[in-house]
Amino acid sequence: MGIFTKTVQYLRERLGKTRKRISSSFSSVLTLGRDIDEDMLDELEETLISDDIGVEMTGKLISDLRQAYRQRQIAKSEDILPFLKEHMKSYWPEQDRQLRMAESGPTTILVAGINGSGKTTSIAKLAYVLSRNNKKVLVAACDTFRAAAVEQLTIWAERIGADIVKHQSGSDPAAVAFDACQAALSRGADFLILDTAGRLHTKKNLMEELKKIRNVVAKKITGGPHEVLLVLDATTGQNAIIQAKTFTETIDVTGIFLAKLDGTARGGIVIAIKDVLDIPVKFVGLGEKPEDIAEFNPAEFVEALFN
Repeated sequence: MGIFTKTVQYLRERLGKTRKRISSSFSSVLTLGRDIDEDMLDELEETLISDDIGVEMTGKLISDLRQAYRQRQIAKSEDILPFLKEHMKSYWPEQDRQLRMAESGPTTILVAGINGSGKTTSIAKLAYVLSRNNKKVLVAACDTFRAAAVEQLTIWAERIGADIVKHQSGSDPAAVAFDACQAALSRGADFLILDTAGRLHTKKNLMEELKKIRNVVAKKITGGPHEVLLVLDATTGQNAIIQAKTFTETIDVTGIFLAKLDGTARGGIVIAIKDVLDIPVKFVGLGEKPEDIAEFNPAEFVEALFN
């Protein structure tokens, strides 16, 4: 949409921990003037895996490097980083990363993720930026199993100037979703963002509840939910991929919101997520403030990561 976009310099500042780690690990392998050989490629493979880029994606990158070397496209260590950057940028089709919009009526965004992933804060960031761009935003507190979750979302809604629909703690989450859809339609909202529970007594209960909410939205609003965003905590590294697999087995996740990316030294997880799950990262959280959100732009991200 263009309204979440941040500068490359902003990304560089927020990705400082990851870039420092990658710069340190790469500099020990890509010594200036060093010839490319199997020893170097083996070392580089270990480095990429340790930076959470993922085993499969690393294998593809190393294979492409070997082929380029055999075809004499690259010869020295200083050729490797530009080669890797261009290949990484090419993995994300532009259309996959666009926020899906409703043709008419409110665009509905169902937000899922485990407790502690940064889900509520990520919702606040989405709502804040949309509101600041003259969009009427309504949020729904469908995580009724935790009073703290409703309270936290209420505080954020008041702070950023968004309307909120909520019920008492312990209420039926699907009923909250129903009322939220009604309110979004009657109030002429541009966006309806629905928070959901991150933990119930069993995985089956959690997924069934998410399905109920999704089905309510689908019945009330044409084409809804238009987006099903899964919030993942970037600081958990490969565990984030395990979480994503659990959710995608049950609900049709359309995009990833990668939270807390500024607080991790393992930003390479963005690349691994695309490779393993084939779900586009659409937004990244880059700080504690409501405005610390950016649409994921692979070219800018890779430049900021491997500066």
